[in-house]
Amino acid sequence: MKLGFLIYGSLDTLSGGYMYDRMLVEYLRAQGDTVEVISLRWRNYAAHLTDNFTFKLPSDLDILIEDELNHPSLIRANRRPHPYPIISLVHHLRCSELRPKWQNDIYRIAEMKYLQSVDGFIFNSETTKGVVNNLIGNSLPEVVAFPPTDRFGGAISEEEIEERSKKKELNILFLGNIIERKGLLTLLQAIQLSTLNLRLDIIGSLTSEPQYAKAIQTFIAKNDLSSFVFLHGALNNQPLIDKLKQAHILVVPSTYEGFGIVYLEGMGFGLPAVGTTLGAASEVIDDGQTGFLIQPGDAQGLAEKLQLLSERRDLLLEMSLAARSRYQRQPKWNQTASQIREFLRSFTG
Repeated sequence: MKLGFLIYGSLDTLSGGYMYDRMLVEYLRAQGDTVEVISLRWRNYAAHLTDNFTFKLPSDLDILIEDELNHPSLIRANRRPHPYPIISLVHHLRCSELRPKWQNDIYRIAEMKYLQSVDGFIFNSETTKGVVNNLIGNSLPEVVAFPPTDRFGGAISEEEIEERSKKKELNILFLGNIIERKGLLTLLQAIQLSTLNLRLDIIGSLTSEPQYAKAIQTFIAKNDLSSFVFLHGALNNQPLIDKLKQAHILVVPSTYEGFGIVYLEGMGFGLPAVGTTLGAASEVIDDGQTGFLIQPGDAQGLAEKLQLLSERRDLLLEMSLAARSRYQRQPKWNQTASQIREFLRSFTG
């Protein structure tokens, strides 16, 4: 197949969504398909809407895959009739995020127009599928293909997890770009409310939302947290693996996740995960078994969960082993990517 894959910016961007896109491109190429990556420049939402005056779909493809993140740029370009099937890869809808209603109403109109312009969908979760289908009454071909969560290989051993649980200092890991949606401020507020002996390692880009990142740094400094809260910036490969191995628990209390690759990746290292009740975190986290689900912004509730795991190391160990088992039940990426490829081939006759 000759495929196009349309994104904003670079496939090498460090985020769960871009990792999905990147690994899908790598898989398709490994199967002998030709994949042309088409990159539109990152700007703000209003500027992306102006792309509709200039951007045209590339020619001479069998199928075009569009990351739904690009929806504001593609409404006009996607007008029918299409020169080939257009498939939207949907991680999550912008209008699902927690923000003022009037803003989401605007995003919803644009996303509906975009979603109605394509020929099929690749969804990263049942939650995302449900949101899209409820929005547009979808009857188009679709496949739910869970994200790649096995890039670090197999789970660490039960012995390693048991030994780590004995360390008195509770080691908390936050892994995600430093953007408001990921809920880092809620975690810092929870830590401020606690009296725990703890260490918090924060791993993620500080450049995605510079003003928010600056506010986080100011909060840490003003509240004297810098002796046990550490900002590492973006890490990958062995430096990231080392931090995952050292942690006891992964806390990413996002206001919305379309899936939450990071929760399952942490579970491969025996880390119970804390997410929120909005979005698809509940597809990964079994509340009270492999982690906890809190209400978005509930710093007090989060502080109580951290206190519980710090005091009850037997419970921490039990949940850590349950998290490891959950990771081992997740389909491997090759299985998922194979599903996607067969779905795409169904459009080529």
